[in-house]
Amino acid sequence: MISLLLLVVILAIATFVYLKQPQFGETPSGERLSRIEKSVHYKDGRFHNIVETPTLAKGYSLWGELYKTVFKDYPRREPSDSLPSIKTDLKNIPLNSNAMVWFGHSSVFIQVDGKRILIDPVFSGKASPLPWGVRAYKGSDIYTAEDMPVIDYLFISHDHYDHLDYETILALKDKVKHVVCGLGVGAHFEHWGYNAKQIIEKDWNEKIEIDNNFTIFTESSHHESGRGFTRGQSLWMSYLIKTPNLKIYISGDGGYDNRFKEIGKKFGPIDWAVMECGQYDKAWQSVHNLPEEVMQATLDLGAKNMIPVHHSKFTLGKHAWDEPLKKITELSKNKSYRLVTPMIGEQVDLSNNKQQFKHWWEGVN
Repeated sequence: MISLLLLVVILAIATFVYLKQPQFGETPSGERLSRIEKSVHYKDGRFHNIVETPTLAKGYSLWGELYKTVFKDYPRREPSDSLPSIKTDLKNIPLNSNAMVWFGHSSVFIQVDGKRILIDPVFSGKASPLPWGVRAYKGSDIYTAEDMPVIDYLFISHDHYDHLDYETILALKDKVKHVVCGLGVGAHFEHWGYNAKQIIEKDWNEKIEIDNNFTIFTESSHHESGRGFTRGQSLWMSYLIKTPNLKIYISGDGGYDNRFKEIGKKFGPIDWAVMECGQYDKAWQSVHNLPEEVMQATLDLGAKNMIPVHHSKFTLGKHAWDEPLKKITELSKNKSYRLVTPMIGEQVDLSNNKQQFKHWWEGVN
């Protein structure tokens, strides 16, 4: 019994020490925490979704899902082939071009009306703070921070490791002018050496005026946050970029709810929707859309064009790696929006609604 107790104490101390490493970030304190505590979405020591629902659906348990993940075999969860990709020279895209480039998972570069925006960049090849954690698929990790031009606005949807990557954020530090994120996320950036004046932290339903007729709106999502054992200390976001010529919605992570209809009514018509579509499971459907919900959310938004993301780089769900693409392609037939499925690195012309894209995943094992 004494030996077992000693082992538990040693493990607890080792875990505490390990969690002090910089990649785990920092929890809000001081003036930042004071501002957080004034948010109507923060109560009982954490942020909450607008409508509270259990993360795990009825009939599922945490231990049951862990057991399935560790001990059950799910076919084709990651590709055996190297994924096809294109290396676009981002630094030489003319500034008067409206363009988008997807880097796999939720990492996206947007150049619109002369502004360069980078969303949830993960270029370290992993989606975990642990050395043996989730690794990027072959061929999906061809871009680095060095490939990025100077970034006017770095958007972070929330602080999970597959969206806020410590190594990437450090490597980008000298290229980023401003960081846009939810309340509390700025604590990580300051801990990692960013200047507080660079960081724009917002609550839901706020806006950032950039230039004449160029505005970033911070909208809600239905998700969660946390990098250690403490959850909900920073806010998860979606974004609407409104320029003189385009409206672009960035969904971030989050389950389906009425917000898509509300955002559609508030901002519609929306030209482009970048929608989370991948790494889902019926067990945690409340915090990640299933493909049929992605389709419905796009209709709710009234979007003209939709790019599915959150797939084809990391295995976080139990489904086949290409299932999200197959399902959303089938579900999007004869719908009011155009489904756009670029390869990793392929430049999307945001001003060309007739640009063609291949079903690049077909034939990839």
